[in-house]
Amino acid sequence: MADLDTTSSVILSDALPSEAGEYLSFLLGREEYGIEILKVQEIRGYDAVTQIPNTPSFIKGVVNLRGKIVPIVDLRIKFNLENIEYNEFTVVIVLNFSGRIMGIVVDGVSDVIALNQAQIEPMPSLVTGIDTQYIIGLATYEERMLILVAIEQLMNSQEMALFDDGVIQ
Repeated sequence: MADLDTTSSVILSDALPSEAGEYLSFLLGREEYGIEILKVQEIRGYDAVTQIPNTPSFIKGVVNLRGKIVPIVDLRIKFNLENIEYNEFTVVIVLNFSGRIMGIVVDGVSDVIALNQAQIEPMPSLVTGIDTQYIIGLATYEERMLILVAIEQLMNSQEMALFDDGVIQ
């Protein structure tokens, strides 16, 4: 699967994945999202994290995952969604891309969905007031609509530079 070029000036919401592929669908609030399955290392139940002082609110902290310190990001906070309490369905999706391992907290995972290019549409230009720079498109699958997230670009964004600047390694 081809990766999107993070150095270009292309707005991600106008770019579509170059290939069809498999996506892990997960829930945040009432919406269903999808990320490329190839970036997913594992899915774990949510455990307590070690909080790191002076980090943005969406960075919940770090966990020790088999000897590696893994930062944990709560996507509900990152996407400015209502704060839902953690429950037995809350999970951490551990991602592995570009030599980085990190976890994202989501309300639950649904399943792995194979999408073809015809099922993926760009974000409508009429959507205003919503930061869509990390959304690569909308996908329809059966009776469901998935918001496809460019997770690598999101996790490599400017505000995530704490991970690279030595604050969290």
